[in-house]
Amino acid sequence: MALLSALDREHTVAPAGYSRWLIPPAALSVHLCIGQAYATSVYKNSLVQHFDASQTAIGVVFSIAIVMLGLSAAVGGTWVEANGPRKAMFVSACFWASGFLVAALGIATSQLWLLYLGYGVLGGIGLGIGYISPVSTLIKWFPDRPGLATGLAIMGFGGGALVAGPLSRQLMSFYDSGYDPNVATSVASGSALTFLFVTLGVSYFVIMMFGVVNIRVPREGWQPDGWDPASVKAKPLVTTANVSASSAIRTRAFWLLWIVLFCNVTAGIGILEQASPMIQDFFRENGTSSVAVAAAAGFVGVLSLFNMGGRFAWSSTSDLIGRKPIYMLYLGGGMILYALLALVGQTATALFVLLAGLILSFYGGGFATVPAYLRDLFGTYQVGAIHGRLLTAWSAAGVAGPLIINGFLDAQGKPGTLTADAYRPALFTMVGVLAVGFVANLMIRAVPERYHEPAEKEEEVAA
Repeated sequence: MALLSALDREHTVAPAGYSRWLIPPAALSVHLCIGQAYATSVYKNSLVQHFDASQTAIGVVFSIAIVMLGLSAAVGGTWVEANGPRKAMFVSACFWASGFLVAALGIATSQLWLLYLGYGVLGGIGLGIGYISPVSTLIKWFPDRPGLATGLAIMGFGGGALVAGPLSRQLMSFYDSGYDPNVATSVASGSALTFLFVTLGVSYFVIMMFGVVNIRVPREGWQPDGWDPASVKAKPLVTTANVSASSAIRTRAFWLLWIVLFCNVTAGIGILEQASPMIQDFFRENGTSSVAVAAAAGFVGVLSLFNMGGRFAWSSTSDLIGRKPIYMLYLGGGMILYALLALVGQTATALFVLLAGLILSFYGGGFATVPAYLRDLFGTYQVGAIHGRLLTAWSAAGVAGPLIINGFLDAQGKPGTLTADAYRPALFTMVGVLAVGFVANLMIRAVPERYHEPAEKEEEVAA
């Protein structure tokens, strides 16, 4: 009982002199673990062979996880705010780890539905709670640099695959001597996959406990040395008032920002989901691609670096130029990059990689900047809960992006025979999607005062 009470918010208040720079590593430990979701393609073919299932049947596991991420973040956001980051991160670790263990049971017994339940449903809940759990805490510790703070943590989600991908390959080769991590067509046995999922589940739980132990909330009235709260008033679209989660979803600004995030993510997933075959198809002549399978796999790793770097670099930049201008760059710049990719992307491999990388940096930057955008518009009162509701845009985009790209490609021909021409209709469609988001961002205005929380109520909640 005493152990559980240690998870309560009142037991996580930081003592005097506690360094706020200990908070980003705590948040990062969670995001690096749940960022494994981006590495599912590493063992996808092995799962397809083990379950004797289609690519679609196995791929839907990732879709379930992303949908559950959005739903759990939306439904559980208010609970996260009420109970504090330590309890939320502990719950996330339990769901995330148990998801791997239930999935391992499904693999061991060849029950595909257990894979859906484990990694998809339970793991997806862990994803959603873990993703939003440190956000409002980071913003309260870094009121002077919210973009940098959230960028540091959410960078981990984009970079999680950089660790999980190679690690999963090496673990599968350790558990199955017949598996060669350097051969794209090599697949691991069912027992190797079972041990892989058990190992990841246990390891991730231990690592996430580092964040649980070290996370703290600032004491009442704390503020950074030398920071003047009055300076916030000088910035456009930055409020000193607060809006509750229930009131936020009734504002025009929330739904315009929902459209912005949806459009930015839809366009980014269009590249991310199709990255490996796409670079091979763009440089295919007479049925043969000049880009080898190994090089295509390396390209996916490069995109992960752009995705991760963009989350920190662009989000930090937003502290200097503002959230609305940075999204004008994400969306307006993305339109130009997508058009260039469609028109001249096939002329040189280096140019293709650069254009795709910049698109993915905007994709990652959009994720990392949106919590700070929400703080600017709605204050810190229930920003984590509002963030959770906004992440339903990610769930919707996770379905829409692949549907748009795959729908166009299916109409153009069979995989392995496509060329750059086959991608142009889909890429120009993404230009249109980004244009919608660009207009929505331009229309965002400050939240009217009628949605602000009374000062007396905020003081009661803080107490």
